[in-house]
Amino acid sequence: MQTNLSPETILLLLGLSFFFGLAFEERYAASPLHRPGGVRTFPLLSVTGAGLYLLEPVHALGFVAGLVILGAWIHAYYRSRWGVEPTAEDAGQSLIVPLCNLVAFILGPVVLTQPAWLGVGMTVVAVLLLGAKAQLHRLARAVPADEIITLAKFLVLTGIILPLLPNHPVTTLSGITPFQVWLAVVVVSALSYGSYLLRRFVSPSMGVMAAAFLGGLYSSTAATVVLARRTREQPEAAWELQAGIMLASTIMYLRLGAVLAVFNLPLARAAALPLLGLCLLGLTVTGLCHWRAVRASTPAGASTLDNPLELTTAAIFAAAFVIISLATAWMQGRFGSSGLYLLAAVVGVTDIDPFVLSLAQGGGQESRLTVLVVAILIAASTNNLLKAGYAVTLAGWRCSRAAAAALILLAMMGLVLAAWMAGLA
Repeated sequence: MQTNLSPETILLLLGLSFFFGLAFEERYAASPLHRPGGVRTFPLLSVTGAGLYLLEPVHALGFVAGLVILGAWIHAYYRSRWGVEPTAEDAGQSLIVPLCNLVAFILGPVVLTQPAWLGVGMTVVAVLLLGAKAQLHRLARAVPADEIITLAKFLVLTGIILPLLPNHPVTTLSGITPFQVWLAVVVVSALSYGSYLLRRFVSPSMGVMAAAFLGGLYSSTAATVVLARRTREQPEAAWELQAGIMLASTIMYLRLGAVLAVFNLPLARAAALPLLGLCLLGLTVTGLCHWRAVRASTPAGASTLDNPLELTTAAIFAAAFVIISLATAWMQGRFGSSGLYLLAAVVGVTDIDPFVLSLAQGGGQESRLTVLVVAILIAASTNNLLKAGYAVTLAGWRCSRAAAAALILLAMMGLVLAAWMAGLA
């Protein structure tokens, strides 16, 4: 392993270990008991670890011997200081101090042999974990067991399933690979799950507009259903809830742009102006509805969304992605651009994410970018018409007429843009 022994490296090592020592002493400054470690000990440990590694870098025998001696010394120190049973103040702390000393010792070889960011990151993480005891314990008590299981599911999606899938086509019917299919699942799941976590843990009691923004990142259709039902329950807050419905659908255009940018940057650039224009129109209407809600001065209760991350949901999304990819290739091959537009109108009344991802990853590989943008605009417009229908059905015409009219306006403007661009294609 190549060693980077230079004055800059030594200064970086001393600076990081001194910073770590400062954080250590600040953490235990109020304790009457002395603990091994600090602004002098940690730099000495780091320099010692680096020196022992340099003595025999091939097998690092000197470093390993030093690590064993350090562990034995810390063990002897603790036994002589507190005996077998720790005091009440040190209950639960018996591993933190020895681990900090070991991190300081290991920091030497890490800084000498690895990129600078690794040593800096290792030190920063250690300092944050050292000083965030109370916050981390509060988080552990606040997070329910089912959320831990959900996070494990997400790690299964990203860290186990995704790397095992082949990244080459398995059928001549489509150029989409299994890896691309599951990558699409991971991206959409991450976006949905991230907005859900922000909504639940960062500020569970946030207002309707903030919840609608995150709902639009998660699923504008689901957010529309939730807010429309709340409108029926709270008709006096109809204007604020309608503004939330509009905001969720407006954020849909930003979500589509972000997804396109991840998978197909040229397509994202081609779709940027129409998506941004529709987003600005939606924000204008949302602002008008929110202004009317402020005048009414009747706040709505907090809205909630269920956890979107389930393995069954991911499997259904993957199946829908594959089916729509095959349908896109077949429709375009048989009917050309008109077939792609017809399919876009049909999928708009379901879930448009699989269709958009299919286009971004090559489902419409024979089309020019303008044709793909037209198809995306058609799908988003028919999806807005679907949400207008949901709003009227669930909330009633009287309490949802502004949101329904605005969604229809967005749909019509999207279709006008699509027709104009189709003429240019």
